[in-house]
Amino acid sequence: MKKDVVDEILEQWSEERPELDTASLGVVIRIMSLHRTFLRQAAEALEPLELELFEYDVLSALRRQGRPYALAATGLAAETGLSSGAMTNRINKLEARQLVRRQPDKNDRRGVIVSLTAAGKRAIDDAIRSRLDAADKSLRGISLRERNELAALLRKVRRTGSTNDSD
Repeated sequence: MKKDVVDEILEQWSEERPELDTASLGVVIRIMSLHRTFLRQAAEALEPLELELFEYDVLSALRRQGRPYALAATGLAAETGLSSGAMTNRINKLEARQLVRRQPDKNDRRGVIVSLTAAGKRAIDDAIRSRLDAADKSLRGISLRERNELAALLRKVRRTGSTNDSD
């Protein structure tokens, strides 16, 4: 298999510190690099739809709930891994674009329910297609079997090696 820049970094460390096992660093550096690449690709996929990635995340969380495509603001914050203050800011922006609406929470006087508008549902339904196309393009070099194996390995790393499951 052809070497990449990470192989060069690890080889340099092996020359300087041959007693170190750098295999784990090779995995982590590659994942960190891919994270940056995948974020850029996701943003590019959403750009023609005039959606930011943070908007996609909120709309996606609502859409995945099924009808009536709504969540309490606190649940939405938890679903997206954000603080309540950050979520309020995002809801404000989406509400200004008429992609979501707020309604009082009948079960909590201080709470609000956030739901998709018809325009928000159309936006996220278009956006998920773009995101899937971008993801498929990103992984075009590996087979479906390899994608499933990689997903299983990454799931295992998240469950056993990560200290923060909200990332």
